[in-house]
Amino acid sequence: MSAPTIALLGGGFSTDPDTLLDGFVLTAAGRPRPKVCFLPTASGDAPGYIERFHAAFGGRGCEASHLELFRRTVTDLRAFVLAQDVVYVGGGNTANMLAVWRLHGLDAVLREAYRAGVLLCGISAGACCWFESAFSDSFGPPAPLTDGLGLLPGSLCPHYDSEPARRPGYLAAVNNLALPAGWALDDGAAALFTDGRPTDVVTRKEGATLRRVQADGAGPAHETARTARVLAG
Repeated sequence: MSAPTIALLGGGFSTDPDTLLDGFVLTAAGRPRPKVCFLPTASGDAPGYIERFHAAFGGRGCEASHLELFRRTVTDLRAFVLAQDVVYVGGGNTANMLAVWRLHGLDAVLREAYRAGVLLCGISAGACCWFESAFSDSFGPPAPLTDGLGLLPGSLCPHYDSEPARRPGYLAAVNNLALPAGWALDDGAAALFTDGRPTDVVTRKEGATLRRVQADGAGPAHETARTARVLAG
């Protein structure tokens, strides 16, 4: 059994003109022809988003599938998800996605898949959901969201370097204890967490990385950047 692993993506087929971060995920899967399932719940199972996933992954040496919950056709979610090597969660509204997952019982299935060694990953909402909490725009301007799945401890802020309200807002939320210490992910970067700890950070552009954000009681919340490997095009 593989160690429990989660990949946080600051890009990929959703936003980038290249497939470097998606390639990082496929390599991390550690299979010659991995089964990759896309979960587009956060977008309301948007048909165009699903089509873009299949266009991006259909010719990449993997078995691509997707799981819709708004137009659900899969009866046995547990068997379907546990048969995958990678579950790739798309962006959108984190709070709505979590509510729908819980209604269908998919939250428990994903927890079991994590323990079974299925690589879980995603962008934006698909990265936030794995943590205890997140700095999310689910309800409008970015604000604390405190009911994540809790597979990873602490909190996450996506789009840290690309949306002006993210950095000051997240630092303030950690500083005033509205959110626990956590991680901030720049667009263009990706991070692999193994057994709950970051074990690899990569980037498709110079300067983008993963940052640790915490308050130590001796001053305001501060960030520490991790060293990121630059992926070759």
